[in-house]
Amino acid sequence: MDDFLYYNELYTFYNELLTDREREYFSNYYLENLSLNEIALNFKVSKQAVSLMLNNIRIKLDNYEEILKLKKRDDFMKKILSPDTYEEYKKL
Repeated sequence: MDDFLYYNELYTFYNELLTDREREYFSNYYLENLSLNEIALNFKVSKQAVSLMLNNIRIKLDNYEEILKLKKRDDFMKKILSPDTYEEYKKL
């Protein structure tokens, strides 16, 4: 489940860097919750082809994050701006 949320977050940052087809596959699997079999039927490809495409998309998203670090920066900003952090700051 953590991977599911992680890749959805990465997708929000980097979806424009993916091809139209990659966005369709990602959307079908992660956003519309379709199975590999359902996606394979929709695109008239094998289940293995869908699995490979999704794996390649995850690799791309990981690479974009490794280089650009947008999610990491966003997480850091959320932590800085959280009420708990502010309360900790006031105690200093």
